[in-house]
Amino acid sequence: MRTPDLSRYLPHRVAEAEFEGETVPGLTAEFYRRPEGERIATVGRYLVGGRELFRAWGYADEEHCRHSAVSGHPPVDGCPVVELERDPGGSVVGLRVRTPGGEWAGTRHLE
Repeated sequence: MRTPDLSRYLPHRVAEAEFEGETVPGLTAEFYRRPEGERIATVGRYLVGGRELFRAWGYADEEHCRHSAVSGHPPVDGCPVVELERDPGGSVVGLRVRTPGGEWAGTRHLE
C-alpha cells in the first residue's frame, strides 16, 4: 500500500479542520477527489503551518477512511487514532495522531 499521489487527484476543497465537531487551531484540511469507475476516490490531507501531519483516504461512499498515514510513517489500514489536546480550561489547543509505532505526533509539535 502506498500513500496516494495527489497529482492524480483534483482539489475539491480546503477548510479549517474539525474533529469531534471542534475546530483545531492551526490545522488545515485539503480534500481531493478523482473518479474510479463508478466510485469517487477521496484523500484528506491535514496540515499545520504548511507541513503535512497526516493523510486519510478511501471512497466518498464509505463512512470512514480506508487507509491513513502519519507523515514520515508507512500507511496503515483504517483511520488514524486522533486525540484533541486541550488547555486546563477545556479549550482545544491542538491535535495529536498516533504513529504506527505508538508514538504521538501533533499540531503543537509542528508549530
